[in-house]
Amino acid sequence: MVKEEYARAAPMVRAALIAVVAGALSACVTLPPNAKRSPQDPWESWNRGVYKFNDALDRAVAKPVARTYVRVVPQTIRTGVSNFFSNLRTPTVMINDALEGKFLAAANDLGRFLLNTTVGVGGLLDPATSAGLDKNDADFGLTLGHWGVHPGPFVELPILGPSDVRDTTGRVADTYTNPQHYVKNAWIEYGLYLPYFIDRRASLLPLDETLKNVYDPYAFIRDAYLAHRAYLITGKVADDQPLIDPDADLPPGSTPAPSTAPAPPTEPAPPTEPAPPTEPAPSPTPDAQPTPTDEPPQ
Repeated sequence: MVKEEYARAAPMVRAALIAVVAGALSACVTLPPNAKRSPQDPWESWNRGVYKFNDALDRAVAKPVARTYVRVVPQTIRTGVSNFFSNLRTPTVMINDALEGKFLAAANDLGRFLLNTTVGVGGLLDPATSAGLDKNDADFGLTLGHWGVHPGPFVELPILGPSDVRDTTGRVADTYTNPQHYVKNAWIEYGLYLPYFIDRRASLLPLDETLKNVYDPYAFIRDAYLAHRAYLITGKVADDQPLIDPDADLPPGSTPAPSTAPAPPTEPAPPTEPAPPTEPAPSPTPDAQPTPTDEPPQ
């Protein structure tokens, strides 16, 4: 029975993947005039083509469906759907926290998953947050970054959106730590992706107004993604410098050369007014006599 269900679902999945790849291949575009190339985006022409395909699909399907979902479905139900998928991802977070050596965080994740799955009715409710168990964020891409793996070039994935080489590899590994992967019914396993993508797109609706005021939405999303992922790994806010590996082009065992950029010029100190001359003290004259005192002679 299971094999028959997989056999029925497989052709539809293959057809969808073929359509996505074909659309992405035909969507390659040239760079905007005077565009500044990012060191972490060597495949920018391809990525912009995929982004154009994703944006067209979003405008035609994803955004209208998400807006209808928000308008029709009550907030309570939408919160339950978000809680359910967040709880479904908790084993992935727990495993990667442990792989990073954060064992207290992994124990916290285990407590969240058990409490929300049982008391929270399969994750629809979130009693773990009320109980003081923090919600962590971890995946295999962040784990690789924690252990020093460079992110590699930026990649715009069809349908899935922004990523990089390291995080794309992490997505594949995270598939095997999600309980959804082990559902025996193919219709349930693949059917869960539809409400997941709708819930995810609905959570991004508030950002649409921000993108309307951006000159280059693709570059804005790319830089925001790279900065956010770097912050999750290092805990530091990324500066305006490109997120590249400073030792990427150096031979093994060498150290990066110190910066030779000249120091900014300093303004000269304002001139000070000369101090007024002081009159010299009068020197004693030879005819000066000691001043008499009233003390009696000894």
